[in-house]
Amino acid sequence: MTWHGFTLSPALGWPAGACLAVLMTALAVAVIVLHARRRGASDETAAACVRRALLCLTVAAMALTPSVVSTTSSRAVNATDVVIAVDVTGSMAVQDAQYGSAQTVTRLDAAKQAVKDITSLYPDASFMGVRFGASGSLDVPLTPDERAIGNWADTLAVEATSVSSGSSLDAPLDTLLLDLKSVREAHPDDAIILYLISDGEQTGTKPRRSFSTLRKYLDDGFSVGVGSTAGGKIPVVRDGTSSSSSSSSQSQDEAWVTDPDTGKPGISKLDERNLTDIADEISGTYLHVDQTTTMTQGASKQASTRWQVTSTVKRRTRATPVVWPLAALALVLLTWETGAWIVMSRRLL
Repeated sequence: MTWHGFTLSPALGWPAGACLAVLMTALAVAVIVLHARRRGASDETAAACVRRALLCLTVAAMALTPSVVSTTSSRAVNATDVVIAVDVTGSMAVQDAQYGSAQTVTRLDAAKQAVKDITSLYPDASFMGVRFGASGSLDVPLTPDERAIGNWADTLAVEATSVSSGSSLDAPLDTLLLDLKSVREAHPDDAIILYLISDGEQTGTKPRRSFSTLRKYLDDGFSVGVGSTAGGKIPVVRDGTSSSSSSSSQSQDEAWVTDPDTGKPGISKLDERNLTDIADEISGTYLHVDQTTTMTQGASKQASTRWQVTSTVKRRTRATPVVWPLAALALVLLTWETGAWIVMSRRLL
């Protein structure tokens, strides 16, 4: 209970503080009652009775710890951290994707446009860029510079066919797990959003690991599908050759990745089931970008509005003990009592 900015906040806790206060109050009453009963039969003066009763009451008040209540305000900024992971395996060079138009582009080019749209959806946010193919790697640490992410997207290239060992969707999992954990520990109040952009192909020999281990670090997440379910032939990407240059060479030498079982060019298709499963594992949403759908529409647009950078004011109430006046009074009373005892002892000698 608070009275005009003052409150009682026992330093020993309410149970112990209240018991001590009741005990000292009872002693004060006992001192007065005994003085009244022994009046004339004792050498205790009225001043001594009042002094001892006041001393007991002062200690009782100290046990309850009178405090001054003060209110402080702090401004908390809840930022948004957007983590973008882009697939750069060989199948991302297939030219069967569309992004907001009828023009057909490579899956990686569609992913690049998606990355740039994602950055535009989250003004004042921080971004992290992760690339994954045969393995995952952190290319752009968390930064508020959205141009850095745009420049990073422009430099993305499909990995060379010679180093490809099949598509493994869980290739970025270890990198994402470490990076998301570090972001959450460094910014516990931030909202962390994950965008994983891929064609969903899983051609590796090992079973895919679950992305559910990332869920505890995320506030929201999206798996973004690029490409078509009809699929297309996979161009051979030579060392040091970008996806754009490889697509231009396709018409010249028609170098395609062949299927070892048939000896014919292999067909890579968008696997929406894998991407839907990943979205479920991170408690997120699957999106497919195509001729009519881009990242600036639908669920992604709604999420960007929900996870905008916000600023909130938090008010905290603090009780500051004010015991020193009572302690000073108790010291005066004890000094008085000691002096009176010394004088009385000298008289009895």
